Amino acid sequence: MSAPAITPPAARRARAGTTEAPWVRMLLIGLALAFLLLFLLLPLAAVFTEALRKGWSAYLAALAEPDAWAAIRLTLLTALICVPLNLVFGVAAAWCIAKFEFPGKAFLTTLIDLPFSISPVVAGLMYVLVFGANGWLGSWLAAHDIKIIFAVPGIVLATLFVTFPFVARELIPLMQAQGNDEEQAAIVLGAGGWQTFWHVTLPNIKWGLVYGVILCNARAMGEFGAVSVVSGHIRGQTNTIPLHVEILYNEYQSVAAFAAASLLALLALVTLVIKTVAERHQQGR
Repeated sequence: MSAPAITPPAARRARAGTTEAPWVRMLLIGLALAFLLLFLLLPLAAVFTEALRKGWSAYLAALAEPDAWAAIRLTLLTALICVPLNLVFGVAAAWCIAKFEFPGKAFLTTLIDLPFSISPVVAGLMYVLVFGANGWLGSWLAAHDIKIIFAVPGIVLATLFVTFPFVARELIPLMQAQGNDEEQAAIVLGAGGWQTFWHVTLPNIKWGLVYGVILCNARAMGEFGAVSVVSGHIRGQTNTIPLHVEILYNEYQSVAAFAAASLLALLALVTLVIKTVAERHQQGR
């Protein structure tokens, strides 16, 4: 009976996928965990601790306050408008960019990335410049009694701007990686354009689409900069949850502020769970 072969250290390191010594790997893992604890988990725990500092009664009372409910309703309304619009735009843009060749394709891709490179505050200022009282269309809007800035339409427009890349940017590389073979086969077999989309393309991108939608929804509900510029901070009317948190905190109502902030934290946790599930399904395809 032959003696078991001794694995050389180099072979063991190659199988491990790294050439660093074990103590180096442990040090890097420890630093990463310490970073997560200090800058992510600890602040998250602090939000819920401060929100419940005076008990559940104070927490629920802060959330039941009329201004808080108005902020919650406006946040949900904004998300309900922006997410479906971004879904339609994202699928259409990804379909065009990934499946067709046309003049201006690179320019369209650059435009989709534009909100990633512009500060949300600057985006809000752009809408003020166009639709504000002294803006390019301000006189015409005032003459027709149409309110956009310091009203719900302005909040929706600003949120649309900062969120519209998420669905498209998630679907474009996915569609490009899948190619056109299945669509072409369906067309050869007699399927029409809509039949090909509903029965071939959409099933192939459904988990990527879910992934993009949940990221878009999280950004829509948590957006602060652009919305802050166009909202006017009118309590009970144009304050979303992030703006409501800022006002309460500036007024030293810390329990109420952290109670409202805990809703956004819960949204982040739910988004993280759904994102993880979507990623696993997408990778399992």
